[in-house]
Amino acid sequence: MKKRIFIISAFIIILLITLAFRQNAETSGAAEIISEIPVKPKPKPERKPTDIDGLLQQYDSLITAEFRETGTVGAAVAITYKDQIAYLKCFGVKKAGTHDSINENTIFRLASVSKTVSGVLAGILDEENIINLDDKVVDYIPGFKLKSRESTKEMTIRNLLSHTSGLIPHAYDLMVEDKVPLRKIIDRLAEVDIAAPPGKVYAYQNVMFSLIDTITTKKTSLKYPLLLKDKLFIPFGMKDASADFQSFKNSDNKAYPHSGAQGHYHVLRLNDRYYNTAPAAGVNASISDMAHFLLALINKKNSVVDNEIRQTVFTPQIKSPLSRSYLHRWDKVDSKQYAIGWRIIGYKGRKVAYHGGYLQGYRAEIALCEKENVGIVFLCNSPNSIAAESIPEFLNLFFELKDKSGILTDTQTSGTRANES
Repeated sequence: MKKRIFIISAFIIILLITLAFRQNAETSGAAEIISEIPVKPKPKPERKPTDIDGLLQQYDSLITAEFRETGTVGAAVAITYKDQIAYLKCFGVKKAGTHDSINENTIFRLASVSKTVSGVLAGILDEENIINLDDKVVDYIPGFKLKSRESTKEMTIRNLLSHTSGLIPHAYDLMVEDKVPLRKIIDRLAEVDIAAPPGKVYAYQNVMFSLIDTITTKKTSLKYPLLLKDKLFIPFGMKDASADFQSFKNSDNKAYPHSGAQGHYHVLRLNDRYYNTAPAAGVNASISDMAHFLLALINKKNSVVDNEIRQTVFTPQIKSPLSRSYLHRWDKVDSKQYAIGWRIIGYKGRKVAYHGGYLQGYRAEIALCEKENVGIVFLCNSPNSIAAESIPEFLNLFFELKDKSGILTDTQTSGTRANES
């Protein structure tokens, strides 16, 4: 009797297990069918026609021809105008010898264009009273010491971000190249010669500029990449951006660096140089990221960057006597100054905020003109002449069109008034 009960119980258990497996299989099959249903991508906002559409077509022809002539491996360009992305185009491939095309989310290294991002972050933190640009550096960094006692005492955050620290240019860049940690470089700042008191002369720096990393980490307890993400990348819609080597290395959609010229390029190994000075040269971003960065800065209705932040970031701090070769593609530059992470160029009657950057295998260029509500950014993974020409070529066309339109408008207005009188 007991044996019969055992057999019946076992049969019932096996039956229940079989039914459970069948139900699970049916559920899994349903899930698979559902997952195969195509999901329609979210439509992108329709671009409104602008008064520069003809110019954009002309620029597209020029930049496309130059891309082919130079044999550039890969590049991406974005132009914003009147609070929208008016032009975005990607060229070539991420890696020579492949067919893996550059797209709007492909990540490039920004090199020194990273300073523009850091400058804006500093403006945001200043407005939020997390830091004050006129705070003394020594109050944030214990043991901070320069060769001059007076410089040690008077150095401000503003001096760091405007290259007016007074130290000789490019102090300890060789140590940066050798990937020495920033904290160790800071310990040796007292050995660097000083050319002038803080705020008196312009001298380009990567190490001194990047002390903003140490300062903000102490103030917020957030590492610099996380602070950028929290205060800038997320609010600005920069979904691909980062500020560390590991994020760049692990990305499946990155542009590889190249060396060579005129179409004869070879792939370089990824390197982690300058991530130890991330505020100065360690930001990674896609062309989509940088287009949104420009929109956030220029759009006056934007709640993330208000007029006070713009005023803080774009107000010139010092004249920067750059050599003529630096802007040799620009036609008749009126003035050269440096603000907070941005160069301010007087050009064709306008104030243009600009920066360029080069890092082994990468070239980046960015410019914006608040007055005209226009901006442009160019990213490339095989440096050549197209990078230097990308910004001034567009600005020349744009300002010429605007000046002609202004003259035409004035003439028409004068004629109308004469008829009315």
